[in-house]
Amino acid sequence: MDRRLFLNQGTRVALTAALLPAVACQPTTDKPATGVPAETPATADTPGSGGVAKFELDELTVADLQDRMAKGTETARSLSEKYLARIKALNEAGPMLRAVIETNPEALNIADGLDKERKAGKLRGPLHGIPVLIKDNIDSGDQMMTTAGASALIGHKAKQDAFIVQKLRAAGAVLLGKTNLSEWANFRSSHSVSGWSSRGRQSRNPYVLDRSTSGSSSGSGAAVAANLCAVAIGTETDGSVVSPASCNGLVGLKPTVGLLSRSGIIPISSTQDTAGPMARTVRDAALLLAALQGVDPADAARLPIPAGTPTDYTSFLKADALKGQRLGVEKAHLNGPPKVAALLKAAVAALKAQGAEVVEIELNKLINPLGEAEFDVLLYEFKDGVNKYLAGADATVKNLADVIAYNKAHAAEAMPIFEQETLIRAEATDGLGNAKYMAAVQKTVTGARQAIDGLLKTHQLTAIIGVTTGPAWCIDWANGDYSTGVDFSSPAAMAGYPHLTVPMGQVLGLPVGLSFVGSAYQEGQLLGLGYAYEQSTHKRAAPKFLPTVV
Repeated sequence: MDRRLFLNQGTRVALTAALLPAVACQPTTDKPATGVPAETPATADTPGSGGVAKFELDELTVADLQDRMAKGTETARSLSEKYLARIKALNEAGPMLRAVIETNPEALNIADGLDKERKAGKLRGPLHGIPVLIKDNIDSGDQMMTTAGASALIGHKAKQDAFIVQKLRAAGAVLLGKTNLSEWANFRSSHSVSGWSSRGRQSRNPYVLDRSTSGSSSGSGAAVAANLCAVAIGTETDGSVVSPASCNGLVGLKPTVGLLSRSGIIPISSTQDTAGPMARTVRDAALLLAALQGVDPADAARLPIPAGTPTDYTSFLKADALKGQRLGVEKAHLNGPPKVAALLKAAVAALKAQGAEVVEIELNKLINPLGEAEFDVLLYEFKDGVNKYLAGADATVKNLADVIAYNKAHAAEAMPIFEQETLIRAEATDGLGNAKYMAAVQKTVTGARQAIDGLLKTHQLTAIIGVTTGPAWCIDWANGDYSTGVDFSSPAAMAGYPHLTVPMGQVLGLPVGLSFVGSAYQEGQLLGLGYAYEQSTHKRAAPKFLPTVV
């Protein structure tokens, strides 16, 4: 969920003016939940100062890992063992990333089975034997819990895999574990802290440890960036894949709503929710996207999947994909925070050098008036969706009212930093038949689609580009999240349209992503554009685990 919807306006204005302070953020120490070690902020004497040991699988792609398994120098089991050791070293020790909320006790057995298949000459596809992490709001019918990071759901184990997890297993991936997230996908409080959950505690950005991972797919972002896995799955309502991907130097793709099944995923919005791949390269994101998609009769997606939708996106990945393309750049971002605007201007120059034509457009002006209506949509749909999910779940809480009551009764554990105003507002809604809700859906969905499609048609554009989000902000338990001056998640989120982010560079060691937004089911075209930009610029850089901005 996009944090900007819930920011206190006065706090946002005041803190945006303090963009990227040269001093360290305020340190955070966390009272642990039962069985969870206390937080220890990194100092110059800890591995967070750059002393993280070199990892032999650092920055390896899916193709690199497959090559090693094909040559016999690695197996699915050996890869899984090495990533699990990496998680143990960095997750609750060293820099204490808290990116992974739980590892899968069945992971090595899964890997062994896949190695036997490989020896027998059976390969399921490009993800065969590849270790993958999934976000902890996605059901897995195994020994792992599904909790959305909420202590209210500790102990809940899903009866069966989510549809996309079924697809993941069928593709031969090793389900390595689950990632931490902003609790309830960042739909709990107007003063929430991205990356914090009462079950998983505070995730940290591997580039600069006192900076946010962004949310809500915070753990997935930090885990892929820090090489705790090959690729990961996040989920997005508004910004929750692309923003943490941007802040963690990754490629992230929010697909068209309906391309990937939502069944078996703890919801916020039936209108906007979707899972999406998070990876270190565009090619790896394309491979994961193809493995996850499929028609699920249990998911009544708002956008029907048209005939001819690609099932293999690698054919779009061409180095010259930008040649002859016409792109629209968000004008407001060219005049945004100076260091960020400089990155965007350099990106525009790189796109032009690859043969693209770039013209200025103003999408945000058309989208900004829709924000209040979007929030209304999410309040209504969250209550409806969570009540339906919990009614069929083997959890002690059976509806949203039970969750709110649990949090009140266990406030010291569940709400030590921020409260649950958003949950309470959602509980006060009275159903999807309400005229206010139906008007808000019409306003946001229609308005956003008309804005994007209108600009694409009027200016004859292949895609619209902009800054995904500003550099990561300080982890601030006193004030909650704050804006760093630029954001581009809402247009595609409201429309249900695809949104790709690709690393664009860094500001004082903090990554910033370049967004590519298109119309419905244009994932292939966006991946092609992002690939050509990635291959011509190579802006992805591995994290250094710095204790603070230098």
